[in-house]
Amino acid sequence: MLIADDQPLVRRGLALILAPDPAVEVVAEAEHGEQALAHEHRPDVVVMDIRMPVLDGVGATARITRELPACRVLALSTFDLDEYVVAALRAGAYGFLPKDISPEELLAAVRTVHRGEAVVAPRLLTRLISTYVTAPGRPQSPAALPAADLGNADLTPREVEVWRLLATGLDNAGIAQAMAISLSTVKNYITSVFAKLGVRDRAQAVIAAYESGLVRPCPAEPPGSAGQDG
Repeated sequence: MLIADDQPLVRRGLALILAPDPAVEVVAEAEHGEQALAHEHRPDVVVMDIRMPVLDGVGATARITRELPACRVLALSTFDLDEYVVAALRAGAYGFLPKDISPEELLAAVRTVHRGEAVVAPRLLTRLISTYVTAPGRPQSPAALPAADLGNADLTPREVEVWRLLATGLDNAGIAQAMAISLSTVKNYITSVFAKLGVRDRAQAVIAAYESGLVRPCPAEPPGSAGQDG
């Protein structure tokens, strides 16, 4: 694992949190994105701060995704709602966490990312994308995925419904209950949706759903409500 953060105290704190787990070895630390791209390290996971000098976490994530496809990025942000986090997910990060998470949550997220699974709470992801992907006046990230085209994706009506429910924040069990189908059928539908959309995980599928217009952003939350769930 590699830890990338421009603050030495944060890097050291993250390393100390992760050190007790015998399955985790911190092979290097980086104070900006360019250092995180040192290919001799070849970490399995990079814990990546979003805001860094020289090359920020979004740019570094995009390059790691292209140059080290076996490496998985877990992005960190000081704020729950942050357009750079959306950009990082679109650039290829496997998920993001706010920096005020517990040590146990961080360790669990690292293990999950290492398995190749996304680490984004569905409700938090939905709120994040509602605010930053489709909000008026927000510039599009240069690392954006192409907007999904419902007409060209060749999705069946049932697949579209699964995609819509996924994008509104339901987990597999919630989708199964809503559609009165089995969990295994939901998983099969999701696999097919991902393949047809050309997305890698739930995070990118939700982004595509908002960008395609399949789902619409909810009204803005009252001030001070951000960060209460997830």
